[in-house]
Amino acid sequence: MPTLPSDSVCSLAPVFAVQPDQLEAFKRLGEAMLERTRNEPGCLYYGFCYDGATARCREGYRDAQALLAHLDNVG
Repeated sequence: MPTLPSDSVCSLAPVFAVQPDQLEAFKRLGEAMLERTRNEPGCLYYGFCYDGATARCREGYRDAQALLAHLDNVG
């Protein structure tokens, strides 16, 4: 059986149930988070999508160190 290449990518896919009256505020927060994340060298992808009042974030980082740097950046 062939050996697979090493993969250190860390990905997250959090789902948020947003109160309908807070949806616009959440979207503004999501845009701010996207802006802060844009300059992280270890971030491979980061974005939100919405289905009504359900928000999904898809994010990926080069490795665990990059994920921890992201958490420090947006914390």
